[in-house]
Amino acid sequence: MLETISEHRCFGGVQAFYRHPSRENGLPMRFSVFHPPQAKQGPVPVLFFLAGLTCTEETFMIKAGAQRWAAQYGVMLVAPDTSPRNTGIADATRDWDFGEGAGFYLDATQPPWNTHFRMESYIVHELRDLVLDRFNANKERVGIFGHSMGGHGALVLALRHPGRFASVSAFAPIASPTRCPWGQKAFTNYLGPDRATWNAYDASELMKSRGTPLIPQGILIDQGLNDQFLKEQLLPEQFEEACRSAGQPLTLRRQEGYDHGYYFISTFMEDHLAFHSGILRS
Repeated sequence: MLETISEHRCFGGVQAFYRHPSRENGLPMRFSVFHPPQAKQGPVPVLFFLAGLTCTEETFMIKAGAQRWAAQYGVMLVAPDTSPRNTGIADATRDWDFGEGAGFYLDATQPPWNTHFRMESYIVHELRDLVLDRFNANKERVGIFGHSMGGHGALVLALRHPGRFASVSAFAPIASPTRCPWGQKAFTNYLGPDRATWNAYDASELMKSRGTPLIPQGILIDQGLNDQFLKEQLLPEQFEEACRSAGQPLTLRRQEGYDHGYYFISTFMEDHLAFHSGILRS
């Protein structure tokens, strides 16, 4: 059953928040949707946004300033929570960069996490299908983007599930989690100590292993050069090199003076909405 938590008039459309029982995660999940005014007339393209560490389904909708541009381009925005909540798992809320609020958009294989932390299947199958079935969204025009951990998620899910998402972009993604402390901590606990299994959730390694362009329409990434996590955690040069070797079209824009937060994201939000709209409407 889909429950409407709240609805708010916004740029001629409706900003709504929902809750539903998730079969994949085995717990209630929340997500938000901006319904652009064009959705009153017929199905519109839909764009999923995956948020970063500690964020919820509200963060992007409150901070990114995306609704203005989504209304202009006629694109539906969907933002899920970053993990299941109230899981009952010991220490699931102890660390800000692991556990609840830090699902890393993968399907955990290690107990106790594998019971509820199935964010890959939740996003790619359950939530995507729910949105396309229940709302006025065009099933043939679906894109994905995200920030930080969510940028990692957007890249990985688009690469792992060709055809499910027609367009992909990211803000400051964790571009090679197998090489950074955030990713190593998450993967050790969610996937186990066998590092060979980690590559399946590393966008740089996925691109290297395929060796051919997987997203011919191109990928857009914006990265702030004043980002405090750039050198240790994000490693965009790893993904850039992997795309180069695979012949994958990539626009990686290094933005002087910008940091990791939503002031940065909101500055370049129109560019990303225009990028996705151009692909989804072509």
